[in-house]
Amino acid sequence: MKDNETGFKPTQQDVFDEPLVRRLRASIRHAARVLAVLMVMVIWWGVADVVYVLYSRVSKHPYYLLEISDILAVFGAFMAVLIAIEVFVNIVSYLQEDALHIDIVLATAYMAVLRKIIILDYKEVSPDYVYATAALALALAIGYWLTKTSHRERASNLKPNS
Repeated sequence: MKDNETGFKPTQQDVFDEPLVRRLRASIRHAARVLAVLMVMVIWWGVADVVYVLYSRVSKHPYYLLEISDILAVFGAFMAVLIAIEVFVNIVSYLQEDALHIDIVLATAYMAVLRKIIILDYKEVSPDYVYATAALALALAIGYWLTKTSHRERASNLKPNS
């Protein structure tokens, strides 16, 4: 109540300077580092999975021929690794700047949705599911475009006029 009597309002910086908050933030940063190491392991396991899927599909009779379902399985494995790499980039950007970049998060989500679209078996899903997936892909694309546009506008406003 002392703050209200003196008219002092704590700023965000005052809150971040508290010892408990500093320790908690340091703890979260350590957790993010552990997640980064685990994500690198997941990426390498994913690469091994891509090699295994490709080998298992090519080594079946007829040898060295891939059917469309085989190609889609390989694409799905590739995309899963690329999504894991994007998640790693999210973690690294958080560690470097202590903030999530919405454009990177949207790009990761967009890639995950596109992976789903690529591997989707359209004979097995309802039209509503296809429309919902298309709407989600469109919404993510628009969101990504809007964030990129706002970043460009902000950058051009910060440049000194010559």
